[in-house]
Amino acid sequence: MTLRELGFESNESVTGLTCDSREVAPGYIFAALPGTVTDGRKFIESALEKGASAVLSTGEIELPVPYLDRSEPRLAYAQMAAKLYAGQPKTLVAMTGTNGKSSTVEFLRQIWAYAGHQAACFGTLGVQAPQGYRPLTHTTPDAVALHKTLAELTKEGVTHAAMEASSHGLDQYRLDGVNVTASGFTNLTQDHFDYHTDAEDYFMAKARLFTELTPANAPVVINTNDQYGQRLVKMCQERGQDVMQVGWSGQDIRIDEVMPRASSQIITLVVHGERHKIELPLAGEFQVLNAISALGLAMVTGVVKDKALEALGHLYGVAGRMERAGQTQEGAPIFVDFAHTEDGLDKLLRSVRPHTMGNVIVAFGCGGDRDPDKRAKMGRVAAKLADNVIVTDDNPRTEDAATIRKAVLQGCPDATEIGDRAAAIREGIKRLGAKDCLVIAGKGHEQGQIVGTTVIPFSDVEQVQLALKELTHV
Repeated sequence: MTLRELGFESNESVTGLTCDSREVAPGYIFAALPGTVTDGRKFIESALEKGASAVLSTGEIELPVPYLDRSEPRLAYAQMAAKLYAGQPKTLVAMTGTNGKSSTVEFLRQIWAYAGHQAACFGTLGVQAPQGYRPLTHTTPDAVALHKTLAELTKEGVTHAAMEASSHGLDQYRLDGVNVTASGFTNLTQDHFDYHTDAEDYFMAKARLFTELTPANAPVVINTNDQYGQRLVKMCQERGQDVMQVGWSGQDIRIDEVMPRASSQIITLVVHGERHKIELPLAGEFQVLNAISALGLAMVTGVVKDKALEALGHLYGVAGRMERAGQTQEGAPIFVDFAHTEDGLDKLLRSVRPHTMGNVIVAFGCGGDRDPDKRAKMGRVAAKLADNVIVTDDNPRTEDAATIRKAVLQGCPDATEIGDRAAAIREGIKRLGAKDCLVIAGKGHEQGQIVGTTVIPFSDVEQVQLALKELTHV
């Protein structure tokens, strides 16, 4: 491909595209993107020294190579990435919302696969495809990484792919070169207020997926349990979109009843007016919500209703999402979950309660350099819904960990404070009685603890297993 085909005034061939000057090689286009942390224009000289053959940015800049000036350079970058790394699965679903995206796209992948399709999904947990698993660095990858992933999946024969769409990714135009064939919405609660100015700004970033990136003739599946889902339904209907409404109040797929069992639940759904009873092999009400969103998306992308319903009985959980990390000798379960928002923690604790005859114990913390307003709120949720609370560290980053814990403890003043996360996990396990349950929230699948700017290897699941072995031999 030539520079001219990408909008530059040059017939020189292009070898690659990047917004990271460290990745520039001879023949690359360097996208010097202004950002919230740093300005990519500072690195133009470095990119040129490494052989960049052209530069994309914004503003008047005199350069010895072809230069493209765009008022929205991130949008141009995404569109270039789509052309340079062409190829997308025929069916591509984008899923947005605050909580539940990872589980929903994985459940959708499982339903598609059960129906016989070559299916994949990607986002926070990496890429899961028929060829196996591979990691990703962001929920919604950089536009180049995104299109490289889509092109690779297409070459591997994947026909159906589901991806997470974060508010950051939508706001920064990362998905603007993607051909979305259907989209979904889970919910919207407080998160990322270190990036978004308020709830309205956050919602409108999410809404872009439906109002601008999803074609008006493409189907959408929306959970209508909250006011934002209901508002989004109206916005989509005004565009003339085919809207499937799901949830406890869903008009198309409605949850009628949930009966918890030890590690599963019997759910009764009303699908287009017909009642269906299914044993969902997952614990937690929020998993029911994720499963029915996946059910709806499977149906609107061509899976026969009965086949999709049958697949629900064969779903398996996602790493770090209500993951059963182990149990004590007395049989008390220990769950690890990614819940890191007020709403996520609320749903998690409410979900384990029906499965627990004794006390619910929770160990959690809040991340540093992220939305400080939610810390006391999460503390209040823990104090209200758990019988025993331990406040610990969770990626303090460049903030003082003790200060973060203090803010959380304002909401749960009777909690035990243990900064060392491994020690907190051990203490939580020590407190377990035969009929109790321990929930370790906040990190889920993560394999590191970020202290300062260093990532220290750390896994909640591994720490649980280590503690169980140690305590068994005491």
